[in-house]
Amino acid sequence: MTTTPVIEVENLNVRYGDFHAVKDLSFQVRRGELYALLGTNGAGKTSTLETIEGHRQATSGRVRVFGTSPGDRQAVRPRMGIMLQESGFSPDLTVRESVRLIGGLTRRTDDADRVLDVVGLTRKAGTLVGQLSGGEKRRLDFATAVYGTPELIFLDEPTTGLDIQSRDALWESVDRLRENGSTVVLTTHYLEEAQERADRIGLMHQGVFHREGTVAELTRTLPAVIRFSLPPDAPAVPLTVINHDGALHIETFDLQKDMFQLLGWAHDHGVELSDLSAGPTRLDDVFRAIDRTFNGG
Repeated sequence: MTTTPVIEVENLNVRYGDFHAVKDLSFQVRRGELYALLGTNGAGKTSTLETIEGHRQATSGRVRVFGTSPGDRQAVRPRMGIMLQESGFSPDLTVRESVRLIGGLTRRTDDADRVLDVVGLTRKAGTLVGQLSGGEKRRLDFATAVYGTPELIFLDEPTTGLDIQSRDALWESVDRLRENGSTVVLTTHYLEEAQERADRIGLMHQGVFHREGTVAELTRTLPAVIRFSLPPDAPAVPLTVINHDGALHIETFDLQKDMFQLLGWAHDHGVELSDLSAGPTRLDDVFRAIDRTFNGG
């Protein structure tokens, strides 16, 4: 992975009449990385991605893909694969015909049967799209996105509707693409996927970035949490404890030290820590913190 940006977004604004969907957004996606653009519904993710993909005109600001405007379709489109939430293939075309059609439209070259084998649709190659299940249609969407092994791949909710086996197979394919140098931009509501796989994450809320960085950089802004319960006659815990209707938790930026102290105290006093659990902050905690900030929770 290099630091040369594949995507450059500077002061991007997207408006729909009086509605300001994206506000002065700036970020870069580096060559070879998996960048996750995350946010709740209405955060501005779709408008941002549609502008980068060349499907929407920016109201103002500057967007560059491979150093050129995404509106330069001849220069950009053959190097880019896009998996939309719903691609809208004709139900009267076969699976193989659909893959070949997208390949022709994007001017990428590949072998359709090879790609169908990669996504596990070989047995469905001659089946009409209208006869596919929801999960099979998602695999077809993925097949058309990775046809020709493009340099830049957009995955919009790629695993929605997939069973566990198909989901694992998709991520294995993404891993191989990245090994071959592809850059991936991901949007997903499955935060564990982004937490596990993304090199960097941009968190959008109400049209702007509120956090950006690696998972470690994002989660270390909030404390880890130790959760437990105690018998009514237990002595005072030598740490700051928050009590929610008998469910106790300790927020800490030094999980190992405070966990050691809590366990030592429990041992010394013969106290059982019921329902004990501990763990670092996760992305969903960061999301909730952002939501509380803007909604007064």
